[in-house]
Parts: sequence; C-alpha cells; structure tokens
Amino acid sequence: MGTIFGVFFHFLGGFASGSFYIPYKKVKGWAWESFWIVGGIFSWLIVPPLAAWLTIPDFTDIIKNTNFDVLKWTYIMGVLWGIGGLTYGLGVRYLGVSLGSTIILGLCAVFGALVPSVYYDFFPKPGKDTFSTMVHTSWGQMVLLGIVICVIGIIICGKAGTMKEKDLAKNSTAAAENKDYRFGLGIFVAIVSGILSACFNFGLEAGKSMADTANQIWVAAHPAQGNFLYRNNVVYIIVLWGGLTTNFIWCMILNARNKTFGDYTNSKTPLFKNYIFCALAGTTWFLQFFFYGMGESKLGNGASSWILHMAFIILIANTWGLVLKEWKGVSKKALATVITGIAVIILSVLVVGYGNSIK
Repeated sequence: MGTIFGVFFHFLGGFASGSFYIPYKKVKGWAWESFWIVGGIFSWLIVPPLAAWLTIPDFTDIIKNTNFDVLKWTYIMGVLWGIGGLTYGLGVRYLGVSLGSTIILGLCAVFGALVPSVYYDFFPKPGKDTFSTMVHTSWGQMVLLGIVICVIGIIICGKAGTMKEKDLAKNSTAAAENKDYRFGLGIFVAIVSGILSACFNFGLEAGKSMADTANQIWVAAHPAQGNFLYRNNVVYIIVLWGGLTTNFIWCMILNARNKTFGDYTNSKTPLFKNYIFCALAGTTWFLQFFFYGMGESKLGNGASSWILHMAFIILIANTWGLVLKEWKGVSKKALATVITGIAVIILSVLVVGYGNSIK
C-alpha cells in the first residue's frame, strides 16, 4: 500500500507541475515578467512557510539550529535551480506547454541522474554512488541505458519542433494562435533550464539534515507509523528562497527594461482576476513539491521518485498541450513525431527508475 500511495502522490505532484502554467494564460494585459514574479511570490515566499507551519511544529527552530554550511549550499542550489525555473517559464512560452515541458524535463532527468555520480567520482562520499560504480554494475548500466534513450527522445522532440515551425509558417491562422513560438530561442533556454532544474534535487540533498531532524521528531512522537510524510517541507523554504532571489532580480530587470512596472496597478487590466490567476498558478506550482515530498516518503528512493515525478509531469503537460490545441494546424507527421518523442522519453524515465529500483 505504501508503494501505491507513493505513486499516487507523485501523480498529484506531476498533475500540479504539468498544470500550473494554465492559469497564467488567463492573465490579461500584463507582460510575462509581471505575472511570472507575482505568481512566484506565492510559489517561493508565501506558500512554502505556510505549508511548513501547517505540517511541522516549530519548523523555525529546525532552521535556526541547522549548520550554516548546510543552509548556504541548500540556498545556492536554490539560486541555480531558480535560473532553471526562470528559463522553464521562457521555454514553455517559446515552445508551448507540451514541447517545452517534454524537452526541459527530459534534460532534467538526464542531468539529475548523471551529474551527482560524476561529482562523487571526483569528491567521494560514503554512501554515494559514483559514475564508475554505475558503469560496472547492472543497475548502473540500466540507468545509463535509460539516459541514452532519453537523449534519443529529446532529439525526436527537437525534430518535431522544427517540423511544427515549418508548418506554422505555412498556416497564418495557426501561426497567430502560436505567436510566441520560437524554436531556436526556445530550444536554447530549454537546454539551460533542463541542466539547472536538476539543482532542485541537489538542494534537497544538501538540506537533507533538516528533513531528517523533522522526521526524527515526528517518529519519536508517532512510533511505528513509518516516516514523516511532510519532512521535506522545511527544506523547501531554503531552496525556494534561492529560487525567489534569481527570479525576482531578473523580473525586476525586465520590468525596468520594458517599462512594465505599471502592470501591477494598471486599472485598464482586470487587476483582481490577474492577481487571483497568478496566485492560483503559484500555489499550484508549489503543490508539485508538496506531493513530491509525500511520495518520496512512501517510496523511500530519491532518484526513482525524482524520475517518476518527471514522467507524470511529461504526461500531464502534453495532455494540456493537446487540450489547448498547441499542435493545431500542423501536419499529422509532425504530431506523430512529437508523440513518438514523448513516448521514448517516458520509456527512458521508466528504464532509469527500474535501474534504481534493482540497485
């Protein structure tokens, strides 16, 4: 039952992540940087400590008593992840929900699985797997096979993107409905986002001692009831402060450059609705990691949980892409190509997850 609940919680997290951008599409009259940072205030500043307050008694004491180096590296990983999150928004803007999310999360799966093992080859740490270990073990070889499959899937999706660009150029109506679509720029920011988005998982690893403390306190008060479902909520606060720092600085720069500071008080736009939709988007975004932490607590395997989480996001994001008719006006060949690429990426994350499960 624990495994079933773990998978269910990851599905809920994947649904939240794959759906959070939808309310932003309802915001009227605001520049991208304006609605992104308003939603981000909820995602990274308001909701995380509220969630911790509701689930972890005295969570502030855990943070106060944590070693400064732990807090520092958790925050730094959050800053790097923040760049990935920022470019995620741009990637979705320029490539669409389905194609953008698929490429970014595929790359995130690759780097999230590969980078830590390479790092531990150079800086060994007890209990951590190295790239050399992966090469010489059956489970590691399975993970590497999954990564290769993922790269193939990304290439197929990239091909579908170029086909979509050509089809839109021939169809003025479809092009108007996809006015922000820019494959070249989108693929660049998607690569940056995919690499740096993996830093969120590294941030959870850096702040693991805080989660362990929360877990120990809860287990002592609730013996024989398993691990604490909400133990990661205290770590999210620090990681997301880092993400807020990056995104706030960049959005303020864009507000100044584009002269869009007036968006926040522009009475010619539906201000109340805009703020509500941004709050909804931001809160929905945070819920992905709220449920991710619950799923990881049940499955007990960080790497497999991370990959399962992304598999569900890819599925949900592409379902929304079809519902929102992002592939309207393109050829059946282009649509079939992107579906094939998505299927290959989903296969890759399942292969990587299987590799971790037989470890």
